[in-house]
Amino acid sequence: MSALQLKLPPPVAAAFVALVMWLVASLPSAAQSTPLQLLLGGPIALVGGLISATGILSFWLARTTINPMHPERSSSLVTSGVFRLSRNPMYLGLVITLAGWAIHLPLSPALLGPPAFALYIHHFQILPEERILASMFGAEYESYKAKARRWL
Repeated sequence: MSALQLKLPPPVAAAFVALVMWLVASLPSAAQSTPLQLLLGGPIALVGGLISATGILSFWLARTTINPMHPERSSSLVTSGVFRLSRNPMYLGLVITLAGWAIHLPLSPALLGPPAFALYIHHFQILPEERILASMFGAEYESYKAKARRWL
C-alpha cells in the first residue's frame, strides 16, 4: 500500500471521489434531492473551496511549493493564517467541498464519499508529508504540531 503514498494529487483524488459519488447518486432510485439539500450543498462546497484557496494563498505568499507530490521541496514551514487552525487546511477544504456535494446529491450512499476521501488522504498523503516535514524542520515542526491540529 505504500506504493500509493504521495502518488495521486489530492485534487485529482477528490475529483475521482466526487465522480463516484455522482455515479452512485445517479443510479435509478426514487430518491430526489430536497430543496433544502439543494440550498445547503452549494454554499458548504463553496466554504470548502475557500478554505483550500486560503491555504494555497498562504503557501504562495511564503514562496514555498504547493506540489503535494513533493513535500521535500518545501522551502519553509507555513504556520500562520489558516495554518494556525489546521495543519492541513487544503485537504480539510476538499473534505468540506465533498461534504457539500454529498448533501446536494439525492442518494444517501454518496455521504460515504467525504469520509472515504479523508481516510485515503490521511494515510497516503498526510502521514507521509508529516514524516518528511518532521525530518526537514525538526523541532520547529514538532512545536507546530503541538499547537495546530491535523484537521481542525
